[in-house]
Amino acid sequence: MTALTPITAHPTQTQPRAVGTLRLSTKADGARTVLDDLYQQGASKAVFPRATRGMTGVLLNTSGGVTGGDRFDITAKAQASTHLTLTTQACERAYRAQPGLVGQIRTRLSVEARATLWWLPQETLIFDGCALDRHLTCEVVPTGRALIVEPLCLGRIAMGETTVHGQMHDHILITRNGKPLVQDAWRMRGNMSAQMAGAATGNGASAMVTLTLVSPDACAQIEPVRALLPATGGASLLADDVLVMRCLTPTGYDLRRHLLPVLDHLTGGTLPLCWRL
Repeated sequence: MTALTPITAHPTQTQPRAVGTLRLSTKADGARTVLDDLYQQGASKAVFPRATRGMTGVLLNTSGGVTGGDRFDITAKAQASTHLTLTTQACERAYRAQPGLVGQIRTRLSVEARATLWWLPQETLIFDGCALDRHLTCEVVPTGRALIVEPLCLGRIAMGETTVHGQMHDHILITRNGKPLVQDAWRMRGNMSAQMAGAATGNGASAMVTLTLVSPDACAQIEPVRALLPATGGASLLADDVLVMRCLTPTGYDLRRHLLPVLDHLTGGTLPLCWRL
């Protein structure tokens, strides 16, 4: 009898990676917002719980997180006179990546006439050794409204992970008629915790959020938003209808404690239930 040779992976063989694609759009059915198109493939899924305003889509990553070599593409359109809220079932996790592999997330949003789109994902948790490249674009027509939020936590402090090495690139571009309203980009590589410890960067913060509101009433929201922020947060008007807020906190718990009141205010108390769990 001939002995069987065990099968072993080649040391240079690339492991299979998660790929997900999600496309959705809404349309108006009288005063209601309903789905117009939905395509989901691979590790990207969406569910649509009952909403108190318009339509809410809860995005799920069935692979459990993002690591080097993963690719996720999300495209969402709020068509004329609709209201679309997009959030996530839980926090996204950016896991340790194999050398030379970078995870990619591409999000493309668009808001048509008299429509509203709220992009409200829960926090992205950055693990030690992560490698993530994330880009978000949003085109808003002059009569459209958008609320774009991207919270992030560096390390798992409760588990003793207080020093995080890796690389992270984040880019947000919001346009109107193809021209930039807001363009925000940052990159960290190496010891990200040490970089955030600097007085001119994070002053020791491990959690942060960038929030952008494009709305005709943005000017009226600036003082209420500022009143809800700690000393490590700030909000400014880039135009009468464009508000940008940034907040840095020591921990993810502190970030959520300050962010939730802001989101409740800007959404009129209709924040998706998964933010409360």
